[in-house]
Amino acid sequence: MMPFLAGPIGRDEAAHRAAEELARPEYAHESLLDQLYRHFTQFLSDLLDAVAGGGTAGGFVAAVVITLVLVGLVALGAWRLRRAARDRAPVHGVFGARVMTAAEHREAAERAAAEGRHTEAIQERLRAIARDLEERALVDGQPGRTADELAAEAGRALPGFAGDLAAAARSFDDVTYGGVAGTPAAYAAMRDLDERLRQARPAPLGAPA
Repeated sequence: MMPFLAGPIGRDEAAHRAAEELARPEYAHESLLDQLYRHFTQFLSDLLDAVAGGGTAGGFVAAVVITLVLVGLVALGAWRLRRAARDRAPVHGVFGARVMTAAEHREAAERAAAEGRHTEAIQERLRAIARDLEERALVDGQPGRTADELAAEAGRALPGFAGDLAAAARSFDDVTYGGVAGTPAAYAAMRDLDERLRQARPAPLGAPA
């Protein structure tokens, strides 16, 4: 006698069998990560079933949802990779190996900006700011100082510029360590801050911040 061949399993029957499967003892010790992965794969499987048997409208909606989910996963993965790369990047000082004056850094920044190398232009302009503040004795000439440390120290000497200096330090860190490409607007903001700082005077001793 030929064995009995069961017909297609309906959705209710499939859900019932899945519930029975999950009630097995081995799933009691399943890790949270495994549970999330299983639920996600089941979610995708249900969507694929909808694409295959849900009609034109249902299939279209399911296809859109799947596309959005995949795009979201790619974006999340790219964000995590970029953040991890930035966290692993060594944090060096503001200046390079060569000692240059503030004027020389400004000239280098302008050349780079004119040639469209705005990442380098932003870096050189912040170095011009740092060197100018050192030359005016508004900050100490500490070797290996980071952009954040420069902004904090300069912000104490020039409290009215504390927020702008912190933003400039973030811009420098973004293009130097974060993989963010420099833009003309970001360089223009750095150049404007440099020009304003050149005219600034330190707060008198004992003055409120």
